[in-house]
Amino acid sequence: TDLIIGVGYQLKDSIENAAKNYPDQKFAIMDETYENIPENVVPVTFKEEEAAYLTGIIAAKMSESKVVGFIGGLPAPSVVKYQYGFKYGVTTTDTDVKILEQFANTFTDQAKGKSIAKQMFGSNADIILAAAGDTGVGSIEAAKENNKFAIGVDRDQNYLAEKNVITSALKKLNVASYDLAKDLVDGKFEGGKGKVYGLKEGGVGLSEDTSKHVPKDVLDF
Repeated sequence: TDLIIGVGYQLKDSIENAAKNYPDQKFAIMDETYENIPENVVPVTFKEEEAAYLTGIIAAKMSESKVVGFIGGLPAPSVVKYQYGFKYGVTTTDTDVKILEQFANTFTDQAKGKSIAKQMFGSNADIILAAAGDTGVGSIEAAKENNKFAIGVDRDQNYLAEKNVITSALKKLNVASYDLAKDLVDGKFEGGKGKVYGLKEGGVGLSEDTSKHVPKDVLDF
């Protein structure tokens, strides 16, 4: 295998150990980096906050109740970037919008995500962004059942509730993976250095179907 790519902070130590044991093997890790990057590893991180910021603007403009919510799985770096980007987008757009925030402390409990979302909807929230893996899927179910809105993360999650997921903050791992493979083929793969993808690099953004659910005047940032 010419290149092994790991995804997520849970593989951080495994990739680092493998890189030490197999110095001639090339590795990459998505969504994580190292203080001292091994010479045969390329860490790839994303500016999730930039995509989340855009969704925060949309949420602030579209919230009729002036209350929106954020649900996090665990306070991993990428989740916290979603949190602060979303909050910044909301508060810089409309200071009257209140933001409810809660961490579920799990990425795998749909029932917990649904329960937290129902509580937030009960507290007048009408739009929730959940950066929480499968836990977040539960919050989207709650939005569907309560006729409220949800914002997806990482990938386009509109398929989970077509009328309720109005946009998604995309993290384009496919773009980063393609670039890594191309660098490898072109002989430009440089271990020991990190890559960062934001809006400018085409590595984060809004889902393509956003314009179907969000009015044009809202999208004219």
